[in-house]
Parts: sequence; C-alpha cells; structure tokens
Amino acid sequence: MNSSYFSMLDMAIAGVPALAFGIWQLVSVNREIARDKLAKAKSLESESPEGAGHPVGEHRLDDR
Repeated sequence: MNSSYFSMLDMAIAGVPALAFGIWQLVSVNREIARDKLAKAKSLESESPEGAGHPVGEHRLDDR
C-alpha cells in the first residue's frame, strides 16, 4: 500500500474531530452571543433599577 494513503488516513483521523470541535465551538459561541443580546434587550426594555433614578445634572452637588 502506498504511504500517501496512510498519511491521508492519519490526517482524516486527526482533522475530522478537530474540524468538528471547531465548528461546535463556533456555533456555541454564536448562541451565547445571541442569548446575551436578547437579555440585554430585555433589560433595556424594563429600565433596570440599577441606574441613578434621575437624569444627569438634576441633583444638588452637595447631595452625596
């Protein structure tokens, strides 16, 4: 048997799992980004209570 067949088989054994893992990671990261964007959009809609509660500049300077 020709040695090039063995090298092709070796590349396939190592390359297919590596390529599959890379694609899986890409899909996973894209899903996480989409979830984060959705959560951020929902939090912006409900006006998060974490904010100052008043517009900037509408408080006294000695009100600390």
